[in-house]
This record gives sequence, C-alpha cells and structure tokens, in this order.
Amino acid sequence: MGRFVFKLPDVGEGTAEAELVAWHVAIGDTVEEDQLLAEIMTDKATVELTSPVSGRVTALHGEPGVMSPVGSALVEFEVEGAGNASASDAGVTPSVIGPARDATSPSASADREETSPPHASGEVARSGSDVTEGATPLSNGNYVFKLPDVGEGTAEAELVAWHVAVGDAVEEDQLLAEVMTDKATVELTSPVVGVVAALHGDAGQQVPVGGPLVSFEVEGAGNVSAPVKAEAAPAPSTVSRSPSPDGGGIKGAITVPHSPPVGGSTREAGEGGKPVARTAQTPGVRPLASPAVRNRARDLGIPLQAVPGSGPAGRISHADLDAFLSGGQTQSSVSGSSTGSAYRKAEGTTEVRIIGLRRKIAEKMAESVRRIPHITYVEEIDVTALEELRAHLNAEAKKTGKPKLNVLPFIARAIVVALRDQPQINATYDDKAGVLTQHAAVHLGIAAQTPNGLMVPVVRHAEARDPYDTALEIARVSGAAKDGSAKREELSGSTITITSLGTLGGVVHTPIINHPEVAIVGPNKIAERVVVRDGQMVVRKMMNLSSSFDHRIVDGHDAAVFVQRIKGLLEHPATLWMG
Repeated sequence: MGRFVFKLPDVGEGTAEAELVAWHVAIGDTVEEDQLLAEIMTDKATVELTSPVSGRVTALHGEPGVMSPVGSALVEFEVEGAGNASASDAGVTPSVIGPARDATSPSASADREETSPPHASGEVARSGSDVTEGATPLSNGNYVFKLPDVGEGTAEAELVAWHVAVGDAVEEDQLLAEVMTDKATVELTSPVVGVVAALHGDAGQQVPVGGPLVSFEVEGAGNVSAPVKAEAAPAPSTVSRSPSPDGGGIKGAITVPHSPPVGGSTREAGEGGKPVARTAQTPGVRPLASPAVRNRARDLGIPLQAVPGSGPAGRISHADLDAFLSGGQTQSSVSGSSTGSAYRKAEGTTEVRIIGLRRKIAEKMAESVRRIPHITYVEEIDVTALEELRAHLNAEAKKTGKPKLNVLPFIARAIVVALRDQPQINATYDDKAGVLTQHAAVHLGIAAQTPNGLMVPVVRHAEARDPYDTALEIARVSGAAKDGSAKREELSGSTITITSLGTLGGVVHTPIINHPEVAIVGPNKIAERVVVRDGQMVVRKMMNLSSSFDHRIVDGHDAAVFVQRIKGLLEHPATLWMG
C-alpha cells in the first residue's frame, strides 16, 4: 500500500488560495476515482473537487470556512501501489479529524469537477527536458489523466498547446498542456510521476471534460487496467527542447541573430535612462511568463525561449516582447532570408491555424452576424463645443489632479441619457426563448484591442458615474483586459457596447453587435472639416457616429431617433448633465 496526497489545485488564472466550503467525505471512507471530495470557493467560482485516485481517506486538511493556499495538501489517501508520497512526508497535521458527512452523496458526482491541479499562474514549471537523461521508464501500471472541469458549466475545452511529448519522463506538478475554455486559459500539470505513453488530441482540438488527455506509465497499479489508445501524439508546439543557435524552435517564425549567450543578460535604457537588466533564457527550462504574455507571444510567433526577461528570475513581460520586436527582429519569409533586393520575388505560402482566443473571437463574430439581422445607421456630429469643453476640463484637471478626459466618457453619458427614452435598446435578446430583457442599469461594454485579441470589458452602472469616474473605470477595465488580469465578471454582463478605433477610427464602419445585446455604438475619428453654417463655410470639428442595431427589436425609425438624441446631447454638451 502507498500514500497519495491530493493537493489543492488552481482552478483559475491568478488564484492564490481558495476557501473550503464543505467536505463530502470523512476519514476512513473508501472512495472511488472521480468521487466528490469537497467544495471550494475562489473569487471567481465555486468548484467541486473529485478524487484523482481510488483509495481510503486517511487525513483531511482544513475546516469549512478556512482559506487554503493553492498547492497545499487537501486530502491524503491510502492507495494500492506506490502512491505519490512517502510516509515520512506526512508532516502536516490534519486540522479536521472527522467531518460531519454532507447530505450530498459522495457517489453522486462521478464525472464532475477538478481531477488534477492546473498549474498556478506564474509558477516555474519544469519541461520534459528537466528529467535526467537515461531515466528508466516505469511500466508497472497505466494512469490516464482526464481533462478536468476548470470552471462552472464547462463542457469542453480547446487544447492550445502541448508541453510534453510521448516518451518524456515527467514529475508530479510538471506542466503538461494549456487548455482554453470560454472563460480562461489554464495550464494543466501532472498529478503523477511517470512516463508519457500517449497524448490524446492535437492543438486546436476540442476535448470534452472528463475525456482522456494524457496516458502515463507509472509505478503501482495506476488507475486503468489497459492503456488508452491515443488519437494523436504530437510533439509539443510551444516548447523548444533543443533551441537552435538562431533561437528557432518554431519554424518560419522569428529569427534571433543577436540573442545573448546562455546565462548572460542584456541591458537597455528604461524609464529615465536607467538600464533594465534582461536575463537570457536557459535552454530546457520553461521561461517564466503570464498566460497573457504566452498567448501574445504565440500569436506573434515568438519563441519565449529567445526572449530575455527583465522581471524577477528572468520573468518575461509585455515590455520584453516589445523590446524583442523593436530590437530588429522581423518575421522571416518562407523562402528564406528577408535581406537582399527590395524587388526580390516572394515565394511560398504560410498556413496559420486559427486556435485559442482568436478562434473564440471568430466564433463569437460569426454567431452575431448569423443570428442578428443588422441595421447600421451613420450620422455626423459637430463636436466643436464638446472639444472646447473637454479642453477646458482637462486644463482644470491639471490643477486638481483629476484624470484626463477623452471623448468616451461624454459618449457614454450621452448613451445613458438617450436610453431613458428607449429602454428597449438597453436590452439583451434571447432569440431561442423569444424573450427580450430590458435592463434598468447601463452596463457599458468597451470593445478593446488587447495583445490576445478583441475583448469587451464592462463598465458597470455607467448611469451612476460622472465623467471622471467613467474615465477611470474605462481605463481600469481596459487595462485589466490588456494585461490579462481581468476577472470573469469584468468581461461579461454588458447591456450595450461602445466600439472605438480611436485615432484610427476612419470615416465610417459597420460595427458587429455584441450578442445577445441589441445595439452597438461606434464613434469614428474627429477631424476638422469645412461645413456650411448659416450660409457660410466654416471649419468645424466633426465626428461620424456609426451604430448598428438588431433589426428584430429596433426599427429603423427608433434607431434614428436614438442616434439623433445622442447627436443633440454631444453638440450641446451642457445638456448631458441637466435633469
């Protein structure tokens, strides 16, 4: 018999601890694999944890209501085989001796939630190359790691990248793969020590929760009697085990002719002219970076092994990616070197699989266009008075320390006021149920371009905010979306959306509605134009407003009335706060 310690997993990006809500087993219970053990709560969700093994419960750590850190021991089992811990490791005294059994039957959740600990964001993970060469493969038993449920209601997840290959010897908690749900990107780590026997699925493939992900050869009995046949066993797509001298590892991606020697560092000017130390990455060790940085690097085709990091322990930030790109690194052509004549013929093609967040964005856009009959209405607005007011307020803000105002807080306020007369536009439409839900609160979505693609962070209760508070909240939620720290509730629940391209706003565009909303407002760039006023040609600051509406809910007349109301408010900005 052996001892198996189940540790508290990380059930979402950035989670450092979780609250134990309830136990569903007691000491002495015999449990089966996938049997419900406990419920925990993070700041994002309540998650049910199930057993990764079959065995007898020997210890429970923690009482309901107590916060436990991710990675700490949660349940100890006596299992057949070697387990994953020796008896001498049992240095933690259980704080729960015999919990009262929950009314929920332990066997009622055979295929529910978390079965292994996803990797904590930012933690150093060892790649397959960390294992000592010549390690003897283990062959006593077969262990199948199944895809856990990393969030409430998740039925499947997209496999983004493998970080191990068939034949690799892995340690417990070593990074195996990255998966993406509609809520987050999660790094999954190994629950056992063993040798990878099979990988189930390719990058970009949807894998059902509870389906096999990785098969291992392990010491002891394992958890299945026979190996599970793999449909695919690809080599890892984002980790380079033997980086080439030019920093390769991703063919046809970014060349690295000037990367520093291994173990060295580069220095470049930071803010105020101070040098920023950048530590080169060590071959065979997975670079430190947040999920947002990894996703951006993947989209850009940059191997993180080639990017010197400026953070603690060489951690790579968005600024390091920018520095790498601005340091003369360019995307290599398919035909070879990009140097030579400016008129050299280009040959070849490049195929790029649309996976991860980019595919989620594509699916969302296609769904909106497929399900919603759009009507787009464009109006030009004279914002000369608004720009004069904004300049005056910003000059005063320098004296008082208030935030600088761009045009978005004023547009937000105009939308809030205009919606008072047309509540059917501040609504979400369930076309399957045939129900339109009109919202009293205005939760304003702000379409934002981020390193990971288009996201819509939400300014909640825009109706209760003054222009300065609105500006601060727009900056906060947009910044959180861009750096990958936005919580799920900050990226959902909008009732109407603003989409702005800023100075790239163009003359007109046709915005796509953020389903299931029924309207989206899109300001274009502000430009000086010659217009006729009272029979005279004058130069005014003009802005076009391009807005789309769900024609099933909003008639053309109502759309025009709504936009004309916004136009009147912005052309006479004093009326924005009257009444």
